[in-house]
Amino acid sequence: MIQRIGRRRAALLVAAAAATGMVVSGCGDSSGGGSGDGDKSVAVSLITKNSTNPFFVTMQQGAKKAAEAEGVKLTVAAGKEDGDEAGQVQAIEDAIARGDAGILITPNGPGVNPAIKKARDAGLYVIALDTPPDPANTVDITFATDNFKAGELIGKWTATQLAGKPATIALLDLFNDKVVSVDYNRDQGFLTGMGIDTADKKKNGDEAKTGSYSGGSYTIACNEPTNGAEDGGRTAMENCLTKNPDINVVYTINEPAAVGAHKALQAAGKTQGVLVVSVDGGCDGVRQVKDGVIGATSQQYPLKMAELGVQAIKKIANDGEKPKVSEGLDFFDTGVSLVTDKAATGVESITSADGAQRCWG
Repeated sequence: MIQRIGRRRAALLVAAAAATGMVVSGCGDSSGGGSGDGDKSVAVSLITKNSTNPFFVTMQQGAKKAAEAEGVKLTVAAGKEDGDEAGQVQAIEDAIARGDAGILITPNGPGVNPAIKKARDAGLYVIALDTPPDPANTVDITFATDNFKAGELIGKWTATQLAGKPATIALLDLFNDKVVSVDYNRDQGFLTGMGIDTADKKKNGDEAKTGSYSGGSYTIACNEPTNGAEDGGRTAMENCLTKNPDINVVYTINEPAAVGAHKALQAAGKTQGVLVVSVDGGCDGVRQVKDGVIGATSQQYPLKMAELGVQAIKKIANDGEKPKVSEGLDFFDTGVSLVTDKAATGVESITSADGAQRCWG
C-alpha cells in the first residue's frame, strides 16, 4: 500500500526550502538542517479536522514539538469544523503548491480522497493520522488508534456492568450524512464488544434493533449524529430520550459528545443507572471518568501519532526509508487503553489515576 515517492522529490524539497513566506505555522531551523549534517530541508503540512477539539489541538502541539526537534518546517492547517472537506482540500492544494515533502492529515471524509491522490501523484508522501481513509490505500500509511478495538473495549466493559439486565442503547455517532472509518469502526466495535451481531461493518445503524447481547436482551433506541461536539452530543441525547426515555446505555463517539449527552441526561433527571462510555482519553475525559460522568473511555495517543508522522516524513525525505504497518493490520497501531475505575473481569484496563499520567489536552 506504500507507493514510491515520485521523481519530483528533489525539486519538491528545493521548493519546500524556499516556501517560507507561505508557512502558516513554522517550526525548526529555517535552513532545514535538522540533526544531521547531510539532512535536507524538509517541509511538512499537518491538516487536522478542526482546531478546537482538544484531541486535534494536542496533535498540533505534538507535531510542532517534533518539528522543532527534527529541524522540520511545519505548516498547520485545519477544517473549520468536523466534516469540513473543502477546507482540507484547500490545505492539501496549498501543500502541493509549496512543494512540501509530505502531508499529515486526519481526513474529514471521502471528499478529500481525490486531493490526496493529487498530492501523492505530485510526489508528496501522505500519512493519515487517527482516521484511516476508505479505502486505506488512499494514503501511503496511517498512524492511528485501532478504533474498532477502542469501541470493542468499551462494549465489553458495558456488557459486564449490566450483569444481565436488559440494555436500552443510544448510539451517538459522528455523522449521518457521510461515511468516515473512525465513526463506523468505533460504533461497530462497541456493538461487537457487547456481543451484538452487526451487519455491514462499514455502516452504522443497519443492525437488528432488538435481540440479544452477551448478557441478556437489548433494544437500540437511536443512532444520532453529534459532529463530535458537546452541543451535538446534548442535542443527540435529547432526541434519543424523546424516542425512548428508558435508555440505560449511551455509547458516544468521543468525550465532548459524552459530556453533552450527560448534560441532557442531567436536565431530564435521568443520570442514575445510565452507563455512558466513550473514546478519547484526554485529560478532561479522564477527569469525567474519575467524577463518574463517563463510566469508561478508551484512551488514544495523538501526541504519538503526530510525532511519529513528522519523524517518518523527514526520514523518507532524507534516506527513503518508509514506515511499515503493524502486523495483521493495514495501519500502524499507536495503541489504546481502557480507562475506568470499575474494573471488569476479563477486560484489561487502567485506572483514572493511571490514565491521568498518560492523558493529553
